[in-house]
Amino acid sequence: MKLYSYFRSSAAYRVRIALALKKLPFEIIPVHLLRDGGQQYQPAYLAKNPMGIVPSLETDDGLTLTQSLAIIEYLDETHPDVALLPATPAERARVRALALTIACDIHPINNLRILKYLQNTLGVDNDQKTEWYLHWLKQGLAAVETMLANDPHTGTFCHGDTPGLADCCLVPQVFNAKRFKLPMEDYPTISRIVDACEALPAFHQAAPAQQPDAEA
Repeated sequence: MKLYSYFRSSAAYRVRIALALKKLPFEIIPVHLLRDGGQQYQPAYLAKNPMGIVPSLETDDGLTLTQSLAIIEYLDETHPDVALLPATPAERARVRALALTIACDIHPINNLRILKYLQNTLGVDNDQKTEWYLHWLKQGLAAVETMLANDPHTGTFCHGDTPGLADCCLVPQVFNAKRFKLPMEDYPTISRIVDACEALPAFHQAAPAQQPDAEA
């Protein structure tokens, strides 16, 4: 399999974690989101992913898949030995709610193309851009903290004692929060879970600093 990825992309990071947890071999094809005007907008890549975002996954049987959560659920259905979703419908709904809160409510309004539009088109300065980012991040992580802290299904990880889909989403979002120097004291459950995840080899292998396109 080939994963079109950018080392700091939260969405690509999610898929790298899932692939590593399942011990699936894959090749990284770097797509630099800033170089050459954004390599994700080049015609050859847009033919694979018309949204011009990463990741995209080319499977061994010739499929090209887009959208990180769709890719992860595809991997879970086609390689079920290491399950990333729990067994019952109610539990799966809970895990998906956690994952979607991060992937749909927090991440999209704070990702690179939104921040570039705020700064380059709407003319907000760097401090205002950071204020925007932190406002939505604090609001979203507070909700996730409550969802995790108040539910008995939360264990060592977001759901029980094995990492799954929600953890694949949580760790990259916290990585980005730390990049923007968000204090994590208000999110003790999140911090505990992320520490447990980052102690596992799969999460270390998927981390931005370990990627072939990583920059200092």
